[in-house]
Amino acid sequence: MQRIEIRLATLHVAGWTLALSWQKNQLDLRMREHMFDGIESPGRNDDCWCGSGKKYKKCHLHNDQRMQELWEEGEEVLPRDLLKGPKDIEGIKYSAEVNVGSLDYVAAHIKEGVSTAEIDKWVYDYCIEHDAVPADLNYEGFPKSVCTSINEVVCHGIPNEHDILKEGDIVNVDMSTIRNGYFSDSSRMFCIGTVDSEWKRLVDTTKAAVEAGLAAIKPWIHLGDVSAAVNKVATDAGFSVVAEFGGHGIGHEFHEDPFVSFTAEAGTGPILVPGMCFTIEPMVNLGDAAIDMNDPNGWTVRTKDGLPTAQWEVQVVVTEDGYELLSW
Repeated sequence: MQRIEIRLATLHVAGWTLALSWQKNQLDLRMREHMFDGIESPGRNDDCWCGSGKKYKKCHLHNDQRMQELWEEGEEVLPRDLLKGPKDIEGIKYSAEVNVGSLDYVAAHIKEGVSTAEIDKWVYDYCIEHDAVPADLNYEGFPKSVCTSINEVVCHGIPNEHDILKEGDIVNVDMSTIRNGYFSDSSRMFCIGTVDSEWKRLVDTTKAAVEAGLAAIKPWIHLGDVSAAVNKVATDAGFSVVAEFGGHGIGHEFHEDPFVSFTAEAGTGPILVPGMCFTIEPMVNLGDAAIDMNDPNGWTVRTKDGLPTAQWEVQVVVTEDGYELLSW
């Protein structure tokens, strides 16, 4: 009797194993023919699409299956051609060496009496000397190599000889670089001399909000979870967050999907997947969140109430266990 029970159990397990194998083969076939993004997947033993040189089954197969399942459950999932593989990430890091180096140069030289035109020249010269190109220059008609946004300017301040930095100013220098075809992007705030204590608190809180966003990043959560973490730090401090502008995907192009809102709710937006590359760059206002986009130059955005604003920006890629900081 005992031997019969063992044989039946063995047959049952074998049948179950056979069924699982059939289901796996069917899933692999379905993934190759009907993936959510319309991109055909490699065979299990073929090279992975990401360029790692590994077999697909040892690289992205599991993540692709999970993305497919989430999409079928109604979640927003970005197409895989927006994800960055190892070669892409190395290319972005190579670009970011110049982007970070440019901002380090600005940090070492910015002071009272410097014009924003001088900052623009520093950035341009640094890029050219390092075999790179400022991504801002001529982007959709933008006339300069960097954005310099002083006090109430939310973003896209255009460098010029008349904007001379003075004691008490706060200024955002937003730098973007193209090197070997890859884009990097980050910005920093600078306080010129001694600034008003509330303005300084705004600058510090905005940086803390970015850091909270970074701490929230992990794969398979919603992008809105990161947004909500950023927003909470800013609003808990009594500041407001601009809704019209935010972060963005980046890497092969200057601006890729997704748009990264910092007024989005937790549990909303696309799923964070390893290989997603984007910026965290909240624009935080001392007063009301409303903005004025009526500058005749077509670029410069200001706070509607004329009160100061701050912005820090970093570029990250989602990893299997969190994130990697690429540009800062």
